[in-house]
Parts: sequence; C-alpha cells; structure tokens
Amino acid sequence: MSNSSINWANFATIARVILAFITYALLLSKPQTNSYCYIGFVLTILVIAGDYLDGQLARALKQSSVFGGWLDIAADRVVEICYWIVFAHLHWISPWIAIIFVVRGILVDGIRSFAAEKGFTAFGDKTMMNSNIGKFLVSSRFSRVSYAVLKAMAFSLVILSQCHSNLSLIAQICVYGATVFCLIRGIPVLIESARFIKD
Repeated sequence: MSNSSINWANFATIARVILAFITYALLLSKPQTNSYCYIGFVLTILVIAGDYLDGQLARALKQSSVFGGWLDIAADRVVEICYWIVFAHLHWISPWIAIIFVVRGILVDGIRSFAAEKGFTAFGDKTMMNSNIGKFLVSSRFSRVSYAVLKAMAFSLVILSQCHSNLSLIAQICVYGATVFCLIRGIPVLIESARFIKD
C-alpha cells in the first residue's frame, strides 16, 4: 500500500483506541506503585492528544469522509465509556456515573442513526439540531471543546489523584461536571428527535 492511499486521520483514530485499551489494561492490573499511576496518566494524555490529532490530520491532508466522521464519533464513545467503566470497577467513581454515560450514549447514537437516514449529521453544516439552543449546546465548537476539555481533566485527574490524594476533590468536581454537561448536551438531542422517529 502506498503512502498516498493511507488515511492517516483514520489511522490516528484507531491508534488512540488501541492506546486507550492498553491504558485500561494497566489500570485494571490494580497497580500498587505510583509509577503505574504516572504511566496511566501519561498514556491518558496521549489518548486525549490523539483525539485532537486525528481531526487535524483529516483537515490538513483533506482526508475527511463520512466514514471518518463516524469512526471518530464511535472511537470517542468507546474511549470515554470504557474509562468510566474502568474507574467504576476500581471504585474510583460512583457506578452511576458509568451508567449515565452508557445510557445517554446509546440513546443519542440511536437517534443520530435515524437522523443520518434523512441526510443529517451529528455536527457540521448538516447538523440534525434545529433550534438555536440545540445547535449551541450540541453542535457548537465552544460546547464540544468545553465538554472534551472537562472529560480530559476528569480522566487524567482521577488517575493522578490515586497517587496524589490532594487532587481528589478537584478530580471529582471534574467528574460530576462532565456528567452534568453530558446530560445537558444529550437533552436537546432527545427533544428534537421527534421529527426523525415519528414515522
């Protein structure tokens, strides 16, 4: 396969998912030393950076595609839900946090599949969101970046707080903040879903 035929954006997306699973394996080994905690923290930062990298590659190399967009969203969902599940399993967060993210993800992605059949996308010019408030909360760059940053802080600080207990409070604030943000961004999708599923 020649270099020109490689979709580097999709490659970066898949690579960050693989890296995330390596991180889960490390965390689930129940490390007893701070070194494991630091490694998990660094790997998580790399996973987060990969989410930024794939988007930049897609734009810079003009490799954006419908499949790439779907793959990016699917990768985001897998990575974030698995982090919450791993944290809940390790008793670092409440299991209800993981449950909320799983249920919200299933409902929102299901609705988006109905919208996709009618030619709409989750974000961008053809976003399924119709109201101004819905577009701002769900599709706007500000909302998406803010939500991503909050989750990134939650993931990294929850891990780091295992060897620095003074970070526990701010880590939990980020966790619950991300959870509230998750619900706030999901509600408009549910409200505006009627026109896609009424048939």
